[in-house]
Amino acid sequence: MEYLYDKQVEPGEFIEIAEGVLWLTMPLPFDLDHINLYLLKGEGGWVVLDTGIGTSTTKSLWLRIFEQLSAPIVGVIVTHLHPDHVGLAGWIADTYNVPFYMTQTEYFTARAFSAGRNGATNERDIIYYQRAGLDDALIEKLTAGDGNGYSSVVSPLPISYIRLKDGMTLSLGKDEWRVIIGRGHSPEHACLFNERKNILISGDHILPIITPNIGAYSTEPDANTLDDYLSTLPQFKLLPKDVTVLPAHKLPFVGLHERVDTLIEHHQEHLRALLEACERPQTVVALLPVMFKRKLSSRNMFFAVAECLSHLNYLYNKGMLSRDVNDKGHYEFTAIETKLLAS
Repeated sequence: MEYLYDKQVEPGEFIEIAEGVLWLTMPLPFDLDHINLYLLKGEGGWVVLDTGIGTSTTKSLWLRIFEQLSAPIVGVIVTHLHPDHVGLAGWIADTYNVPFYMTQTEYFTARAFSAGRNGATNERDIIYYQRAGLDDALIEKLTAGDGNGYSSVVSPLPISYIRLKDGMTLSLGKDEWRVIIGRGHSPEHACLFNERKNILISGDHILPIITPNIGAYSTEPDANTLDDYLSTLPQFKLLPKDVTVLPAHKLPFVGLHERVDTLIEHHQEHLRALLEACERPQTVVALLPVMFKRKLSSRNMFFAVAECLSHLNYLYNKGMLSRDVNDKGHYEFTAIETKLLAS
């Protein structure tokens, strides 16, 4: 893999990666402290692709960017529903009264998350973590609140949108971008490929250095999201080997085919390790050290449990693990077949 730059562009600034394609970053208050965002030249102005989280800091940086542009904002595209991508999409789209593009599943899931629990209890969240084997104190910490944390960092979405579909061509000015849908990290993640420029905007679906989180969360605890992910990765090897990849995190790079292979092997390694560990019955919590060698904070535990469970669900659906509930109410997974099947 070859990285095209030595460091991230500074917040409030941008770099022209190719004619009509600008790269900028916004800060994030997490371990992963930045997100890459892009501006694409459209008819009569610029189309924003992903927006950062909905905070006053991000909003101020966007206003600084807008002042530097020689043409107005004419559209907003969001790759998927996670707050660091959709956070200010509604604010930008409604402020400038421009078209808003998103896939259907991502749009309506984001609308649902913005409503929080809307009067529903958190009992199902509690059961989800109990099944994983977490202790009561940590469960309380992870499930406290009214369920409206999403809306605190995501501005209200526009009440109408233009639906992105797999294989469709999105015409932006002189350029045509083909929509390629990836699943697993989120339900219907949109990536964009420009054949003339030989550029792939991969969002979170394909990242360099780090791996996208593939989780089975309390909203759909039995989801087989890892199968979704592994099923939608190989199609990207149909793109040119020398395509420039613009990811949502870390640096733009060339080496797509190698990265796809590495990501697949990364998950295969985890699956093999989990199968080996499950020669005796194991809970999700007991299996976390198999996948994560570092100490996990409570926030990291939220993602770690979901990631571990997605791998266990994959093996369970393949008929390679059994799943039972022990006398403490925890899931226990036991290997049935220790030879890993082809994905």
